[in-house]
Amino acid sequence: MRAIGVTKPGDEDDLEVLDLPVQDPQDGQIRIRVHAATVNPTDTAMIRGAYYRGGDVPTGPHIPGMDLSGVVDALGPGVDRFAVGDRVIAVVAPTSETRGAYQEQIVLPAEQVVPAPAGADDAAASTLLMNALTARLALDEMAVPAGGTVAVTGAAGSFGGYVVQLAKADGLRVVADAKEGEEDLVRELGADIVVPRGDDVAANIRAAVPEGVDGLADGAVQIDKTLDAIKDGGALATIRGWDGPAERGISVHPIWVFSAIGHTDKLDRLRQQAEDGTLTLRVATTFPAEQAAEAHKLLAGGGVRGRIVLDFN
Repeated sequence: MRAIGVTKPGDEDDLEVLDLPVQDPQDGQIRIRVHAATVNPTDTAMIRGAYYRGGDVPTGPHIPGMDLSGVVDALGPGVDRFAVGDRVIAVVAPTSETRGAYQEQIVLPAEQVVPAPAGADDAAASTLLMNALTARLALDEMAVPAGGTVAVTGAAGSFGGYVVQLAKADGLRVVADAKEGEEDLVRELGADIVVPRGDDVAANIRAAVPEGVDGLADGAVQIDKTLDAIKDGGALATIRGWDGPAERGISVHPIWVFSAIGHTDKLDRLRQQAEDGTLTLRVATTFPAEQAAEAHKLLAGGGVRGRIVLDFN
């Protein structure tokens, strides 16, 4: 079976085509023939060994990838939600025994798998779960009540865009940043107020919302540069592990998507929201799986809007 990975932590140029044995699903598991896998910054972090800091690096190969779409090709005992041939999407923990999504066939716990959104092709379907689940967790952790105001940095990106759309669906007012030329995109995603992106984003948000926002989801990883935008007693959701401290009673919520990849109800709700148009699936471009190194170099260059997808067909 073809897979894309590294034998030990390195960089994008160390990615290679590997031949791994096909696994059979056990109790409660599903085997998926992968058609598409999304390229995310977390995949780059795994290639470089960031997941193994502070501990021994396990024996490779190390297979990146947290998002995939494909079809069910085998079912383990006890799985009755699917049939062989069903189109599905899944979110993957690449440091687990299943390894990551960059492989032609993968065996996963059934709770990490839901039907693919109706009407979405393989590439588009693969872009949904990891970023949308992270956005959902950020909003749930901040717990801004309906009618409140949430700010989003990095709003044109995949995580930030999903935060904007989910926040609007939750009945929140959204203030979002955008660099020059991307204001219309962020407005189309649903932002009520768009402010300039940059190191002075907190001042820009305060100029638009003088009382401060109830919560802020930091997709741009600006962390302490955002705090002044948040009102006393508000909340900050961070996606790179920062947990404060923050003053003025602001609560800080590091978001770990791995904590919820088995929450089937959340995954299926996101699938439904992609089907009904609440969430927009955005594909930037696709690469043949064997060109994963080039895909990661494009991602590292920045400015990609939507997700890069590896084609395993």
